[in-house]
Amino acid sequence: MSQHLQPFDPDAAVFPVSVAASLADMHAQTLRGYDRLGLVVPQRAAGRGRRYSLRDIARLRHVQSLSQQGINLEGVSRILALEAEVDQLNQQVDRLAEVVRRLQTDEATSRVFTAEVSGAVQAGRFQTRTLRALPASPEVT
Repeated sequence: MSQHLQPFDPDAAVFPVSVAASLADMHAQTLRGYDRLGLVVPQRAAGRGRRYSLRDIARLRHVQSLSQQGINLEGVSRILALEAEVDQLNQQVDRLAEVVRRLQTDEATSRVFTAEVSGAVQAGRFQTRTLRALPASPEVT
């Protein structure tokens, strides 16, 4: 009998605080403190209990690693915010790279981009025209 394993969702909030603390090798009070500071904010179960995901556990370990390097919690908070910005920028770059790839494979239609003062980009289309040569001029003898 063949079993089909389904991938585990790293964002599934399944671990209560005691299990998450054990997985992250921390005290449960530390996790609660990180939650209050906004460093690692788990989802809440119906009874309002904290539920941590695998991604939350990885983030807890990351916070712990930064703290062990001598970075205070305010510094850790700033580092996490900057890392989130970098992730967002990387996602934008990936989306733009996909747009460029599609544009490069689209031979029948050309696109024109204009930027507004606000920075918003507008995309337009125009059909390419075939340029025709002018008739040859008569030779002068």
